[in-house]
Amino acid sequence: MNVKRKPSFIQVCVWPATFVGNDVTGFEEFMMKEFGVRVQYLEEIATYPDIENGEIVDDTGGRNDVFFAVHEDDIAGFAVPRLQVGIRWIEDVLSPHNYKSKIYPERVTEYCTWDA
Repeated sequence: MNVKRKPSFIQVCVWPATFVGNDVTGFEEFMMKEFGVRVQYLEEIATYPDIENGEIVDDTGGRNDVFFAVHEDDIAGFAVPRLQVGIRWIEDVLSPHNYKSKIYPERVTEYCTWDA
């Protein structure tokens, strides 16, 4: 089950290969300090292995990705700076052009603002 977002925290982001652990407050404070953006930590998901031609690709999967939501008033100012550290909009991550192998649970599509 996906984490319910607080009102006005509408844009979900994915930060690959990132760990927050139990320091959710520290993560949210870091995002405000470093990027000037209000965020709501949602969850961390360990990726499934890549699948090619019906076979698991060796040495893939198990990467820890952080999912968080950005306050609607902060999205425009965060759109470019996020790219410097590899943070992506969930819709871009799950786009058919980018999402060749299902590495996340199907339920994460519900985080999209449009159907992925």
